[in-house]
This record gives sequence, structure tokens and C-alpha cells, in this order.
Amino acid sequence: MKKFSKPKKIENNIVVIGAGSGGLISAYIAAVLKAKVTLIEKHEMGGDCLNTGCVPSKALIKSASVAHFMRHANHYGIEAVNPKVDFVAVMERIQDVIKKIAPHDSVERFTGLGVNVIKGEANIRSPWEVEVNGNIITTKNIIVATGGSPIIPSIQGMDTIKPLTSENLWELRKLPKRLICLGGGPIGCELSQAFNRLGAEVTQVGRNVRIMPREDEDVSAFIEKKLISEGVNVLTNHSAVKIETVGEEKLLYCQTGDKTIQLPFDELLVAIGRKPNVSGFGLEELGVTLTENKAIKVSPFLSTNYPNIYAVGDVSGPYQFTHTASYMAWFAAINSLFGQFKKYKIDYSVVPWATFTDPEVAKVGLNEMEAKQKNIPYEVSHFELDDLDRNITDGAQEGWIKVLTVPRKDKILGVSMVGLNAGELIHEYILAIKNGIGLNKILSTIHIYPTLSEANKMVAGRWKHTHKPSDSVMGWLEKYHDWMRK
Repeated sequence: MKKFSKPKKIENNIVVIGAGSGGLISAYIAAVLKAKVTLIEKHEMGGDCLNTGCVPSKALIKSASVAHFMRHANHYGIEAVNPKVDFVAVMERIQDVIKKIAPHDSVERFTGLGVNVIKGEANIRSPWEVEVNGNIITTKNIIVATGGSPIIPSIQGMDTIKPLTSENLWELRKLPKRLICLGGGPIGCELSQAFNRLGAEVTQVGRNVRIMPREDEDVSAFIEKKLISEGVNVLTNHSAVKIETVGEEKLLYCQTGDKTIQLPFDELLVAIGRKPNVSGFGLEELGVTLTENKAIKVSPFLSTNYPNIYAVGDVSGPYQFTHTASYMAWFAAINSLFGQFKKYKIDYSVVPWATFTDPEVAKVGLNEMEAKQKNIPYEVSHFELDDLDRNITDGAQEGWIKVLTVPRKDKILGVSMVGLNAGELIHEYILAIKNGIGLNKILSTIHIYPTLSEANKMVAGRWKHTHKPSDSVMGWLEKYHDWMRK
């Protein structure tokens, strides 16, 4: 670690670099607590989530969902139609959605909160100095929230085309006739289904033996079957090795075992993950320590090897979610402002996530795969959603809820869901695990009828039935009631 001279005058309590979720929340907390904070962003306020990630993708998924419902309206007693998709209008609607949400993350809002917002490229000159637009800003602490960028694989011929990524996808105004989606993870699954529903011929290529490999096998198998049933050509265990242009035809060559196949395409969407943005703003010169994955290495308090430089969000991981970036921001902001009195360790034991396919997939805590890998004993309580009244009325009977508990106890170890609005339903279990609430208390809580949330109570009822009193106790109860009737 290099040695630097600390400036005699410090202007800021915190300088935050990056105005995505982690940076915005860090700046917000600091401003609310009356600290002097400067927020620096070189691109758009709101970062990837607002401009190229969560918000536009969910808007796209909604349009695709409407088209899908129209094709299958006969299931609800309404004449089905094959909708004419105006792809330009779909993509313009996405931009309108971004514009409506943008004020939440705007310069004006954060300036009004007391944050000094600067548009420009930051360069960390020392642990206490950040240069932007030719000016040096001094600060007691720095929070790096520079996010991540799409990974482009080193495939022969990739440089001969312009692949689509989460960053440039939203510039499309013509629906690809033939789209290849490279990546079998959540983003690849979401976008493959959405573009297929909008009318593209989609082939999803994944190098793993199954899609969504972080989920239990029953979950990934179900989603794969669902995608295939809708017309997506899902190719697992296929590695992309070469791109070639023959005349006007573009071809992707994939290797599977000892076999090579050719896939013609009009557009290639790369969705194989993201890499941390750690270069070009001074980290190398300072000698900030990185992990093997080239993310900023942080302590449990989210500080780097420089104790007053913190990192949050995708740039440091370990989870690349908007909600974990926001969660990390609290720890970084509080520890940087008040760490001389007390520092708080971040706790990743209850990290939820959702994949917004149809049906949705959601998870919190351990799934069966993780429990087995860690040799953690567990019991499973399972509830099929085709048995829930509200799912039946909505014609959305696909999926299930699976709860892992400590053997012979109602303590929840983890929950996996597949179903309508699983990303919403999971929150009751997030709260339960975080606060040590067991299935008995969920069972004894009133749930409104008829709602999807009743499924959470139903699975608790399944657990209770499995753990009812012993036969001897039930026998005594039967004798007691016989006696009371005499």
C-alpha cells in the first residue's frame, strides 16, 4: 500500500463514485445524516438498473406478457388473437418507463437532498483526493460504486459483428427474425422468453448442463421445459466457439461433445454475466487489492486495503443485484461516517433473488443443492400451486413452494418458489428468516382469502401436518372426546 500525504483541509465527509443503486443510497444516507457528500457520475444517473438493466428488461417482459396473453385468451373465455407487435412502439414505451422513473434518481432530487452532484469522470489521486473535471476534491472517505459491464466472450470472429448486450440492446428498433441468446442464466432466460413471445425465433445457448444452474434441478428443469413449450430452442451443454459470416448469412458454431453445429442468426445477444468496473479511475495506481475475479476486495465492513476507501455493489460483489447494492450501501455509509465509534459487519445470510420469467422463480436462504453441498441436514415441506384457490381462479396453476427447515423444527433454512408473482410472495419468508420467525407463526397468521399469499400459509400447514402429535397422543385425544360425550 502506497503512502500519501493527507491534505490539511478536508471538504467532504464522503465522495461517492458512481450513481447506480449502491452509490445513490450511499449518498442519500450520508446526506440525510447531515454529512457533506459529493456524488460523481460520468454517464446517467440511476446507473445500469434504471437505464439498461432491471427497469427496461421488466418493461420489455411486460409487453411480451401482454402479447402472450392475447394469444392464449381463449383460456379465459375470450377469443384468442395473434397480436401484431409494433416493436418500435414496444421499445419506445421502455424509454417512456425509464423517463417516468428517472426523477427518483435525478440530479435535481439528490441536489435537493443536499448532495453535491457532479457529472464527470472521477480519478482517485489519493485516499483523500478525487479529481473530476480538472478539479481536486478532498474527502475523509471514498465509496466506490462503479458497477459492472457485460462480459463479451473471446470467441473467434466476435469482433466481426456487433453483439447485443444489456447496454446496447435498448437501441434496437427492429425485431430480429432470428435471435441467439448466449447465456443460460436468469438474464438469458428472461430475455429469451420475452423476445420469443414478441415474435422472434430464439435459440438460447448455454454451456452448462442445465439452465439457471444456481437453482435446484427441479426449478431449472421446469423453466427449461416451459421455454421449450413456448418455442424457444434451448441448447444446454453447448459452447460457442466461432462466428463466421458467409455472404450475408451470420453463423454461430457451437461445440457439444465431439459434435459441432451451425446456428444462423440475425442478432446475437450476449448475456453470460458481468465484470466489475475497476479500471480507469485510479485504483491501479493506488494499489487497491482485487479478488481473483478482479472485483474490489473488501472486508466484512466493506472497506478496502485502504481503511477509508469502501466499495459497494457489482464492483465488489459477491452478489450482483440492485437490492444487494442498496443493502451494502448502508454498511459502507454508516461505517465510513461513524466507524471510529462502531463498525457494522455485513451479513449475507439472507440474500433473496428472483428471476422474472413466466412463471417467476424466487429464492432466499438455502436450496436443496446448497444444503447438500454444505452437508446441512434439512426437511422439505412442499406445496403445489395448482391446489391454491387464487391460482385456480387466475388460471396460473404452474409451480410450487418448497421450504427447507431444520429437522423436527419449524426454523426455516431456505425457500424456493416457482409461480405467479413468486418475486412478491418470497418477501414473507425473507422477513421470517431474517427475524427468526418459524412456520408455526406463519401458520397462525391471518392471510386474506383468496390471495396468492395464502400459499405461504398452506405450505406451513403441510409442515404442521407432517409434525402432528404422535399416534399415542392422538389416541388419548380420541379417548378424551369419547369421555366428554358421556
